[in-house]
Amino acid sequence: MSEVRIESMMDRERSVRRMYLSALGVVIAGPALLWLAVAPPGPLWHRLSVISGLLALSAMVCAAILPSRLRSLNRAFGIETVIEVHRFLGVSTAVLTLAHLACVVAADPANVALLNVASAPARAVAAVSATVALVALVVTSVLRRRLRLPYEVWRGIHVLLGAVVIVASAVHVWLLDHIVRTTVMQVAVVVLLALVAGVGVYRWVWRALLDPSTEFVVHEVRPESPSVSTLVLEPRGGRHAGLDSWAFAPGQFAWIRLERTLTAEEHPFSIASSAHLGLTEFTVRHNGDFTRTLRSLPPGSPVWVDGPHGAFTSDIGSCEGLVMIAGGVGVTPMMSMLRTAADRGDRRPYRLVVVASAPDDLLFREELGFLQSTLDLVVTEVLRRPHEGWHGHTGDLGVSLMSVVLRTVPDPGDLDYFLCGPPALVDSALDVLDVLDVAATRIHTELFDFV
Repeated sequence: MSEVRIESMMDRERSVRRMYLSALGVVIAGPALLWLAVAPPGPLWHRLSVISGLLALSAMVCAAILPSRLRSLNRAFGIETVIEVHRFLGVSTAVLTLAHLACVVAADPANVALLNVASAPARAVAAVSATVALVALVVTSVLRRRLRLPYEVWRGIHVLLGAVVIVASAVHVWLLDHIVRTTVMQVAVVVLLALVAGVGVYRWVWRALLDPSTEFVVHEVRPESPSVSTLVLEPRGGRHAGLDSWAFAPGQFAWIRLERTLTAEEHPFSIASSAHLGLTEFTVRHNGDFTRTLRSLPPGSPVWVDGPHGAFTSDIGSCEGLVMIAGGVGVTPMMSMLRTAADRGDRRPYRLVVVASAPDDLLFREELGFLQSTLDLVVTEVLRRPHEGWHGHTGDLGVSLMSVVLRTVPDPGDLDYFLCGPPALVDSALDVLDVLDVAATRIHTELFDFV
């Protein structure tokens, strides 16, 4: 890419980040600050109870919006950062809610009676309902694996409980007449509800059920190994039909569904193809019912794709070269970056380290050999269980191996490092890069653990 285009891209991404950070600050702090500006003086504990309650509502709204698959948001910050902030805001909501309850009781100990929903007024019933749903939401998230909840079941529970929390909280605030007594506070609360409702409609109605850009058909399913195959998709209406609505950066990912319903099972997969191919490829390991179904799809089968998402991409502007560390099908986003680089005639240095258990787990070996002749690319293969006659690297990723890899580039400090694979491999790579004093801002990872 030209320097002008790179600089333009960086400016645009910085502007988008500033916009979202500003919006987050306004949504979280705005209602509480407005109330402080218009509310008459009153007892300290009463004022603290209102402020903590409004902050809890605002944090809850932001927590609901963040994971709603806003593509520009995920591209600006990366899915990992978005999910981490979502979790932080969820915990903050729970803490602020408890603080709100404590302040309500401190303001008047007789308010403990409001917890008895049999005799409490409607505003208190709504508050108790929201609190119980919030506790259940946090518990099922923290203990999901211990409770052995399948992801799809947990997701449905999580979304339902989140909706109950927001609706019940909104009812509680609205029935507290002293909070929305002024027009400005009524507008503030309505804006909060409109934000979460608008994003909900976008996520669950437009993108899930109506958006034509999500419609694809199977072009072919290409086997890569006995347990891995590549699903090749084209937009419904032909490969040129989605050029404007479906454009991705190399390394991004998308969710795939086989039915257009709200309850359809869906899973995230990294895009493997070049950003300039016209077709979109996903290389998938078949280790479950859903992925095995993908392998058997005949050409022409309908598929719905929600994406692209993520900031795990070589299109980051300041990148002078890439070191990519992949394990298993973690090489998939790396292939997208390399294929795109070949199509662009990219002359930056690329260094790929592939870690696998056995030779059958080394994917795209023939194509990588070809790419080494067209790019400044060096591929280093590492086997944990080498077969007899293997003359390459063996064992785990280590400092000595990475030192050898980095000797082939002029200035390793100018490179960006991309890590994708099993969590143990990513953790090991992070430890190695830390020993090598690689700046944290140069390291990029993207995990699909959304719980």
